[in-house]
Amino acid sequence: MKAKQVRRYKTTTKRNKKHPVAPNLLKRDFAADRPNHKWLADITYIPTLEGWLYLAAILELFSRRIVGWAMSERMTSDLTLAALRMALLQRQPPEGLTHHSDQGSQYTDQVYQALLKTHGIQASMNGVGTWYDNAPMESFFGTLKSELVHHCQYRTRDEARSDLFDYIEAFYNRRRRHSSLDYLSPEAYEQLYHKEHDLCLTPCP
Repeated sequence: MKAKQVRRYKTTTKRNKKHPVAPNLLKRDFAADRPNHKWLADITYIPTLEGWLYLAAILELFSRRIVGWAMSERMTSDLTLAALRMALLQRQPPEGLTHHSDQGSQYTDQVYQALLKTHGIQASMNGVGTWYDNAPMESFFGTLKSELVHHCQYRTRDEARSDLFDYIEAFYNRRRRHSSLDYLSPEAYEQLYHKEHDLCLTPCP
């Protein structure tokens, strides 16, 4: 038998006290009855022999699908902006969506907040030191690391990027089943919703 050492924790939240902070609109209400109603955003880190690779992701709370993501060797607002722009392009959400994140400077950044406002998206943020306010996002990162990252030693950041892309797009979004989604994948759960929604709009014979 061999003990498995607990991985070191590295914080990714760096606040800028000059930036205004949004109120916590989500208030740990993780229920969503339709797509593009609540998005969660956060950053995590992936160790490689070249150094850290940072992953910014946006999770669709309704289906637990990752709708936007970006990777970089630097933890800057450009990283989170790239993930947000991907999510906006893919989903084209209606106004009224709630975007929830921590109070990190990458999310309080003026450009990031302006992009949210342009699309009619309401900003919501964790309380200080309360990661439970964003628990489903933390759960995704925990799943990613326990199922993939902790079993790998990446020689380069590019090697990690390729593996993370395959996990998120080919496996997690399309094939990984979730007990909270009636044991469907995020993609299948959304397809079922749209099918039922279309049926509801169709007049009965």
